[in-house]
Amino acid sequence: MAKETPKDQKKEHAPKEHKEHASKEQQKAKNKEQNQKFQVTEAPKGAVAPLPKGYVVRMTDLYLKTVRPALMKDFNLSSPMAAPKMTKIVINIGVSEAKENIQALDLAKEDLTMISGQAPQVRRAKKSISNFKLREGMPIGVRVTLRGTRMYEFFDRFVSLSVPRIRDFQGVDPKFFDGRGNLNIGLKEHHIFPEVNMEKSPKARGMNITFVTTAGDNVKGQALLQYLGMPFKKPEVKKANANP
Repeated sequence: MAKETPKDQKKEHAPKEHKEHASKEQQKAKNKEQNQKFQVTEAPKGAVAPLPKGYVVRMTDLYLKTVRPALMKDFNLSSPMAAPKMTKIVINIGVSEAKENIQALDLAKEDLTMISGQAPQVRRAKKSISNFKLREGMPIGVRVTLRGTRMYEFFDRFVSLSVPRIRDFQGVDPKFFDGRGNLNIGLKEHHIFPEVNMEKSPKARGMNITFVTTAGDNVKGQALLQYLGMPFKKPEVKKANANP
């Protein structure tokens, strides 16, 4: 029997190495496809430009120079740290049709990114509900939390540009406060924001906006937001009867 030469041994191992290399390439291709599917629910990269250095929102100056001294005077506060202030703004958009059409979620994310100036977070179902055809982990909405400069910048645009575009608007009802100085506003149409492109998203979506403050009660919270420019509904004045 002739002994196998090293060349013959290399030839025998070559097909195995080729198969292993091919299987690795197939695995990489599968991983790429899975990553592409997963990226559907990820935040769009590069969608939000960073704020320029030294950029100051006019609402920040208004609060420090006018609103805070007025609040200290109204409520007899000795320290400026005790004056109520706004800490964050939370915006939620529910997308119920995302469980059947994932493109609806992408449109909602784009709209919320344009409205807030910040990439939103995808919210998923925590429980499975058979009546609603909902399973745990399904994407059902988007949320964004604004703080600091972006918070005041959004508040300025909301009060100055978006609120006047609400249909039949008669002022924000003070009943929308939660008892701790936080205001919750529900909107039926997100088209009131001029940043939304009507051609890309013709369907009106409802959204909830929460203004979180450190007031602690509704009186201080309403005073803070009213000084910042939030238009509240005026209380109705009961007319006295003319007949004796």
